[in-house]
Amino acid sequence: MDKYANYNDLKQHEREGEDYVVILREDNSRIAVIAPHGGGIEPGTVEIADAVAGAEHTFYAFKGIKKKGNAVLHITSNRFDEPKGVGIAKNADVVVSIHGYHGKKNKVYIGGRNRDLKSRILHVLNKAGFQAEISTKQGLRGQHPENICNLCRTGEGVQLEISRGLRDRMFDNLGRRSWRKKTGLFLKFVDELREALR
Repeated sequence: MDKYANYNDLKQHEREGEDYVVILREDNSRIAVIAPHGGGIEPGTVEIADAVAGAEHTFYAFKGIKKKGNAVLHITSNRFDEPKGVGIAKNADVVVSIHGYHGKKNKVYIGGRNRDLKSRILHVLNKAGFQAEISTKQGLRGQHPENICNLCRTGEGVQLEISRGLRDRMFDNLGRRSWRKKTGLFLKFVDELREALR
């Protein structure tokens, strides 16, 4: 269970700039790539979302920057209502949200309501040797209309849940934020996702 019900609740107890930061880079693209549980909340997700967005797409991240205990900053995607993030989502035709889950297997669960884009991402990732599947797991399906990925104009976004095991292999030291280097696997994953969004 999340400690905070929504962003308003969170900001009563946590300080922007000290406990968390909001990062955004707006573009004219119809696609927004976001990491609503970034930094110490779900490590590696900000770097992945930022690289996938690149110079073409809009990028947004809510990033936990506490020295420890960032898990308290997690607001589940169906209730994630940080105003800038909601604004970015509503302004896009399609939102792709990047998340992390605890699994040790090298797995990517693909959720959200956009069937065509989910299928394309599934095909591209599996063809490149990643283990991806359309998620039927409760909590990882991204089907709720209020999920941040589905707040886009079409009401159909995509939610990617990347295992801790796979994220560990994308960085040479996922636990150390300031010294984290991206591996070849990171670059391959990002390239494949960018290809799927073309």
